[in-house]
Amino acid sequence: MTDLNTQAANARPLTGLQTVMGRKPRLLLVDDQVLNIQALHLAFASDCQVFMATSGEQALQLCLERQPDLVLMDVEMPDLSGLAVCQRMQADQRMRNIPVIFVTAHSDPEAEMRGLDAGAVDFIAKPFSPAVVRARVRTHLTVKAQSDLLRELAFVDGLTGVNNRRYFDERLAGEFQRAKRNGGSLCLLMVDVDHFKLYNDTYGHLAGDDCLRRVAECLQGRLRRPPDVICRYGGEEFACILPDTELAGGAFVAGKILTAVQRLGIVHKDAPAQLLTVSIGVSGIYPAMGGEPADLLALADRQLYETKAQGRNQVSAMAFGPTPEELPSGAP
Repeated sequence: MTDLNTQAANARPLTGLQTVMGRKPRLLLVDDQVLNIQALHLAFASDCQVFMATSGEQALQLCLERQPDLVLMDVEMPDLSGLAVCQRMQADQRMRNIPVIFVTAHSDPEAEMRGLDAGAVDFIAKPFSPAVVRARVRTHLTVKAQSDLLRELAFVDGLTGVNNRRYFDERLAGEFQRAKRNGGSLCLLMVDVDHFKLYNDTYGHLAGDDCLRRVAECLQGRLRRPPDVICRYGGEEFACILPDTELAGGAFVAGKILTAVQRLGIVHKDAPAQLLTVSIGVSGIYPAMGGEPADLLALADRQLYETKAQGRNQVSAMAFGPTPEELPSGAP
């Protein structure tokens, strides 16, 4: 242990990565042997937020809850092998971008090929040198930080700063599948700025751009839970994804948005209210009861059309399919 202490003390610090990320990197150590975890913890505790798991299932749970920047994982574990954990991470949109380094006693080409096929980015052979482990971790954390930045830029709308349509499509599909697995609910809000073409024609496109930025900021202020997502769907239309939310909850949030936008006090002299307003269509679904993401989106669009047909500046909501409580007794 003295030798490990000496190597860890002399190893190159990871402070540069903290500057790039704006925080300490999050590192998850996974091994069913406590001594191996202790040795790795010793090498990284001063520079990283370190989480530890002694089983594959625990590792998956921590990946979802903590979203580590990198996982150092043993291949051989009793309940769920490292290969199986890596494969499940690759199959889940919420974890597939977390890189995995296998720390293993198996370093033959066939073992490495299986690990790479499962999704690992690197291998470290046991017994390991803390200095070598730190060097490889530094490399992969740097790549992860760069990838995260590029991914963020690819998913952000340049005008409003909220997520873009590409992100919406991926996130809606992911949240739908999660709700389907968990038997939960999912709600979608489609928000359209009323008479926006007239606003642009009257006040100019620069004022129109500023108007969209203010509306986007207002929507963000009404979505208070971390899982809730706002995206610019296109033009003057925004979409809000509300996981674990029933139709009544979605309609309540929509009402809050409606009021908040009016309170911005953006003058629109060609609109009936003389102020900028929005129309909102709300749809809700229990994915385990049937349907697809496209059904949820189509229903929210239809409800948005209803609000416009009825005079705008209001909310229209409808659920797709039955809720679990509405199923006949004894139904699956």
